[in-house]
Amino acid sequence: MSDGTDTGRYLRLTVDLVVEVLDVDALQAAALAEIRDPQAELDDAERQEQIELVNSDETGAAALQWLIEPDHVLGLVEHVTEVEPREAMLGVEPSDGMLEDEDDHDHDHDHDHEEHGH
Repeated sequence: MSDGTDTGRYLRLTVDLVVEVLDVDALQAAALAEIRDPQAELDDAERQEQIELVNSDETGAAALQWLIEPDHVLGLVEHVTEVEPREAMLGVEPSDGMLEDEDDHDHDHDHDHEEHGH
């Protein structure tokens, strides 16, 4: 049952994270192990399609998508055990190494550190 009161229980978490890939081959190997794992719940055609996608992506973005778990991202939120990831839509794409609104993010980030005493 989905009514107006249910929407207050769900929060959408948006994270911009830039990572540097130090070893694309190792990243791809880890992703391929996940894809080949029987628990990945892929049929043979889907499995082959994902293997080809990971192998053909020189940036490592397709591989990284296979290695990020919503539970792990939620671990970035300190002191919270009363929430559970319900759904995740993940996009990974090449970056020039900097977040787009760097000035705005730095300001917000500095403010957060002052409040939390880090």
